[in-house]
Amino acid sequence: MLQGRIPSFANCSKLRVLDVSYNNLVGQFPTELPPVLQVLRVGTNNLTGTIPASLVNITTLTTISCLNNQIKGNIPSEFADLPSLQYLYAGGNKLAGSFPQAILNLSTLIELDLGLNGLSGDLPPNLCTALHNLQTLFLGGNIFLGGHIPSSLSSASNLYEVDFSGNNFTGLVPTTIGKLTQLSSLNLEKNQLQAHSREEWEFLDSLGNSTDLQMFSVSRNRLSGHVPNSLGVVTEWIGSVKILQQLVLEANFFTGVIPSSLSNLSQLGELYLSSNHFIGHIPASFGNFSTLQNLDISNNNLHGRVPLEIFKIPTIFQIDFSFNNLDGQLPTDIGNAKQLVHLVLSSNKLSGDIPKTLGDCESLEDIELDSNIFGGSIPSSLDHITSLKFLNCSSNNLTGSIPLSLGNLQHLEKLDLSFNHLQGEVPAKGIFKNATAIRIEGNQGLCGGPSELLMQACVVTPSNSTRNNESLVLKVVIPIISMVLLGMVIFGILIWRGKHKSKSISVPSFATKFPKISFSDLARATEGFSTCNLIGCGRYSSVYRGNLVEDEIEVAIKVFNLETRGAHKSFIAECNVLRNVRHRNLVPILTACSSIDSTGNDFKALVYEFMPRGDLHNLLYSTIDYEGSSDLDLLTMSQRMCIVVDVADAMEYLHQNNQGTAVHCDLKPSNILLDDNMTAHVGDFGLVRFKVGSATSSLANPSSSSVGLMGTIGYAA
Repeated sequence: MLQGRIPSFANCSKLRVLDVSYNNLVGQFPTELPPVLQVLRVGTNNLTGTIPASLVNITTLTTISCLNNQIKGNIPSEFADLPSLQYLYAGGNKLAGSFPQAILNLSTLIELDLGLNGLSGDLPPNLCTALHNLQTLFLGGNIFLGGHIPSSLSSASNLYEVDFSGNNFTGLVPTTIGKLTQLSSLNLEKNQLQAHSREEWEFLDSLGNSTDLQMFSVSRNRLSGHVPNSLGVVTEWIGSVKILQQLVLEANFFTGVIPSSLSNLSQLGELYLSSNHFIGHIPASFGNFSTLQNLDISNNNLHGRVPLEIFKIPTIFQIDFSFNNLDGQLPTDIGNAKQLVHLVLSSNKLSGDIPKTLGDCESLEDIELDSNIFGGSIPSSLDHITSLKFLNCSSNNLTGSIPLSLGNLQHLEKLDLSFNHLQGEVPAKGIFKNATAIRIEGNQGLCGGPSELLMQACVVTPSNSTRNNESLVLKVVIPIISMVLLGMVIFGILIWRGKHKSKSISVPSFATKFPKISFSDLARATEGFSTCNLIGCGRYSSVYRGNLVEDEIEVAIKVFNLETRGAHKSFIAECNVLRNVRHRNLVPILTACSSIDSTGNDFKALVYEFMPRGDLHNLLYSTIDYEGSSDLDLLTMSQRMCIVVDVADAMEYLHQNNQGTAVHCDLKPSNILLDDNMTAHVGDFGLVRFKVGSATSSLANPSSSSVGLMGTIGYAA
């Protein structure tokens, strides 16, 4: 591999091709070049500076490639005078500014790559009218803010590969794109393109003329509505593009059912439909695919069973059905998927036993079955999957012991069996020796294992030689323990009676009064904690608006950022306060969630009733009301007085009518929320402190006192 700077080649008068790409060359773009050079390739190095305008003096140049360097500036305007240039590759650099107008004079261009730069502004509307000989066009990964895809695209009738991905193009996809009959790859993903009505979906109908189309992606746009099976175009379209190999529609706003007619794409290898709003079942007809490798339908609203036909696809490599509402048992036919490498079924409602035939999928590297309702034992047949690297069966109802054979899996890197009902001794070999690679907490019956796990020792079953000692235990130890326990019960009753005489207020716990809720329930309620549902951020947490599917209620979900120092203490403090207070002017708590997320990290959240009128700060100082209309007088004087009274009632309750004096420490407008009736509710109890000596001082941090209060200066109350 070459290093250093590119030397002068000016004296190589007959040199036609100079290719020094894929090295570690540094320095400026070369300028001392042969006068009759035709092909210049310096791509994938570490060149800096700008593209020299002096290249225009080499009129014989047909190819310039400087891909993947650190070149800045723009395409020199002098390039307009390169009469023979056919191939220009400058992608993967640091070019900036507007689209270079000089290129529009290069009518001889066949291939143009300016992708992965910093070009901005609008694309010239006559782009392909001027460059009518283009066959490939790569402009993805720039910042064409608010621009449109030029309708002149169809003028370059020989185009077979187009990439406009990763920009900020808006508006509609021009229907003229269907005139590109040679098109084999069209990538429009990661833009702001829209389509809602039949007319706006006509571009898809027009693509039926592109019979050579193999790759089509419109993922991560703003396309919505039903995938146009209901518009009567998909069947016709599929009949025309029979060689389509990759279809990417993920991260849009599609609704309705997944068209079963997609299975007619007989050569499809990759199908991505994730992060939409699809409902209904997974089509069983998908089992007709004969070449499908990747199938991703995650993060939708699908229900029903996992079709057994899916596992009969001979080439299936990756399946991701996570974050749906799939139920029923996992079919035993899964053992037919001999080529399956990644199986992701997390956060559904799958039940029954994990099929033993899963061990027949000997190519598997990643199994994610967490956050379901699987029961029974972990099948020992999993030790047949010698290539397994990741196994996550957490947050289910698994019972029995951990198979010893899991310790034989030499390639296993991560194992998560936490929050089940497993019992018995933890294996002591293989991955179980690495305490950072496994998670087994939340299983009350486990014991033993390597010392690194810090598990309690297992109770040894007594042998025949110890039966005399056993008799001694029965005669002496057990009566003593019984007397001690009886004394503790009597003492507890006396304490309980004393408390009831002095206080009539009970202290409920989250376990008995508040419903259980899982991470997957909250993820589903917020569409995977989408930023579209984010309604507020604080130092320790973020608040999302969500809809609980089971209860059909709207809630506010406060998710704690546990990587921030103090966030865990804030969660504990707020739980301790909220389980002991109830008042019409305090934000109503519905429940709490302390679990793990889909990546195995700790997850803690509080679920409140949603306050539709937002917080007092926005109503006082914002010119936009909660429905989005402008109104400078959102609060009348009478409403303001009512809010003051509501807040005063809440403070009076915290100070005097609770089980002790509680100091809020952070009472400010942004922590006062209002419901539909404009009733004020005080929230955010993460900094509440209990007065020393009060009846509830033990419920908060023992260090909490009325000395050294935390919170916002001027807002302690």
